[in-house]
Amino acid sequence: MQLQNDEQLWMIARQRASFKKSMISYFLVNTFLVCIWFVTNGRNGGYFWPVWPIIGWGFGLAVKYFGAYHGKHFFSTEREYEALKKKEQQY
Repeated sequence: MQLQNDEQLWMIARQRASFKKSMISYFLVNTFLVCIWFVTNGRNGGYFWPVWPIIGWGFGLAVKYFGAYHGKHFFSTEREYEALKKKEQQY
């Protein structure tokens, strides 16, 4: 039982570390893209094309965040079982 808990904790730790790395990459790359936009045509009020990678990658990052910090509890079989058990006891 302890070995299974340790493995689950390691999996959660890997997911959270991976999310943090992805978040840093997201901010660095998108900052670079905004700088490119600004230097090329942003000063003249050109079309803000970096919005598309910011939105697309941001959505993926949000999914990764949810999986790393909230996913285990949200999709937990044990949690669903306990909820059904409580509901059954009410009847």
